[in-house]
Amino acid sequence: MIARKVSLLLLPVLAGATFASEGLARCADHVPQAKPQNASRDIVGQDLDTIQERGFITFAAYEDFPPWSYEENGKPKGVDIEIGKLIAEDLGVEAKFNLVAAAENLDADLRNWVWKGPIVGGAVANVMLHVPYDSEFACRVEQVVFTGQYHVEEIAIAYREDAYPEDPPVPAYFRFDTVGVENDSISDFYLSAFPGGQLSGNMTRYTTMADAMEGLAEGETMAAMGPLAQLEYGAEEGVAVHTPPLPGFGVGKWTVGVAVHFAYRPLAYSVGDAIAYAIQDGRMEAIFAEYGLTFSPPLLR
Repeated sequence: MIARKVSLLLLPVLAGATFASEGLARCADHVPQAKPQNASRDIVGQDLDTIQERGFITFAAYEDFPPWSYEENGKPKGVDIEIGKLIAEDLGVEAKFNLVAAAENLDADLRNWVWKGPIVGGAVANVMLHVPYDSEFACRVEQVVFTGQYHVEEIAIAYREDAYPEDPPVPAYFRFDTVGVENDSISDFYLSAFPGGQLSGNMTRYTTMADAMEGLAEGETMAAMGPLAQLEYGAEEGVAVHTPPLPGFGVGKWTVGVAVHFAYRPLAYSVGDAIAYAIQDGRMEAIFAEYGLTFSPPLLR
């Protein structure tokens, strides 16, 4: 099983945002790419009309990524899966899901599952779920339409209430207290460098965020740091979660949405509309509530 690492999605995106030239308009310094020709045999006939005629739409979602997407009793489950079903219902078709492994970065994921297809096995999907959005990154990846932003995720800290009966912990506490993180995640990188590496001796790195939360529940650490939704989902009795200020952390929040092949704009518009309607009428918030998560809607554009 290949661990799903949130950082594999975020770091390439955030690097583009960090080093964008100041004072330039969005995409002003971008050099257009050559349009891909005959990139994949799998993209033929994937337009909105064909999807509605055949009666189903395909989604790519990350595997082993609770509470967003995972398999339970042989069936896909999670917040992103419910969002896919919501989109399909709005289009009047059936939803079909392919749970996929994360590649080395977001570029590769989009290439494999949205606009070109993997080298061996599998095929592109009509829609990829849970795609981090960044304006400058969207300029660079012209083969994809980034749409349907549905949630703002942020970094948080989970902690044992018996270990912190008065004040919830902040990063500076981990100079003396133990904390669990997902290996090679942005929380791992942040705590490893803050302040000057003084926290490294108290950090325990786990394969997944779910493992880190299990370690917290079993008393292996006093706290855990990672994306809010994953902490809330994994918090057992006696564990609380909060979102303290994070000094020097410029990437503590990010927006997630969906991605669609650039050639199918009508599909992208319809998917984006379905998500916007669900946010407005409360169906999106109800999905998050079903999984015990805090819903943070992005500003609708």
